[in-house]
Amino acid sequence: MEQIKKRAKKAGFSPGSRLHVGEKNGGSSVDETKLAVFDYDGDNLSEHAPKTIEDYLSIEKQFSVRWLNVEGIHESVHNVKILEILGRHYGFHPLTLEDILNTNQRPKVEVFDNCVFIVLKMLSYDNDNGAKVRIEQVSLILGTDFVISFQEGTGGNVFDVITNRLRKGHEQLRKSGADFLIYSLMDSIVDNYFVILEMISDKIEELEEDITQNPSPGNLQALHALKRHMIFMQKSVWPLREVLSTLERNDCKYFQSTTKRYLQDIYDHTIQVIDVVEIFRDMLSGMLDVYLSSISNRMNAIMKVLTIVSTIFMPLTFIVGVYGMNFKNMPELQWEWGYVYSWSLMLTVVIVMVVFFKRKKWL
Repeated sequence: MEQIKKRAKKAGFSPGSRLHVGEKNGGSSVDETKLAVFDYDGDNLSEHAPKTIEDYLSIEKQFSVRWLNVEGIHESVHNVKILEILGRHYGFHPLTLEDILNTNQRPKVEVFDNCVFIVLKMLSYDNDNGAKVRIEQVSLILGTDFVISFQEGTGGNVFDVITNRLRKGHEQLRKSGADFLIYSLMDSIVDNYFVILEMISDKIEELEEDITQNPSPGNLQALHALKRHMIFMQKSVWPLREVLSTLERNDCKYFQSTTKRYLQDIYDHTIQVIDVVEIFRDMLSGMLDVYLSSISNRMNAIMKVLTIVSTIFMPLTFIVGVYGMNFKNMPELQWEWGYVYSWSLMLTVVIVMVVFFKRKKWL
């Protein structure tokens, strides 16, 4: 529902309008938009951190592959300007620029004459804000000899692994083309899904133990939170299977046949993630049943105790009621041992009923 509300504010705008749809992710602000440039080949690497998009365009391309990473995509004049200048410089379609700003996009791939546009989701586990799975949109553009990536947040991300591999001179990455770089970026995102799933698995194990030993209302809230995480993950990962399948089967000139084999590996990993998500969803549904059963059993045990106590006191209440009628000619009313007799009678009734309940295995 929230995404529908956010998407609704685009109603009435012309196609290709640069209007941000989504939330500012990772505390982004205009000043936090970062540009990072990597030019490299098999033997050389140069890094740049231009302050403005004009500074970026003034950097002469030195080596065979260029990677521009833009962090902090959100609604601002600054970001729209960056996209418009990049769009004019590289000849990107206006709808591509619109989709980059619409951070609620479904993972997808679009093949153009001059580039390939890919949208996918980067996941991170935020322990500081109630152990939430945070979702960021990543937009990737692949050209003949360049890759441009757009991220919502400006914090730590899984692309650090790729930058470290470039700096260390990873042979295959440095000697391969731009298509292998974009494969590596996608692979790092998908591999990070397994890290998130491992963290969620630990949470599920802890919650399962709490539910079986001491179920509480807090367990129910945690269950619903984990189920929401699974829904978000399924929504983020499931369409990625179509993206990879399209890239693998499409006769796209931007992907070499050797790189397409690596895309098959990402496809396999995506299927594994989907399978694990489905398993976790089934486990959480089963844990919800266990929780409800545990609460029901606890309530039944409490009602059982109360019922037994009430049943035991019913005849005692009857005896006390009889002796409390205070008729003048009532038998045993003037008897010296009447008080002792009444207590003996009541204790005998209690003992007989307890023995009877034990034989029936109700106690």
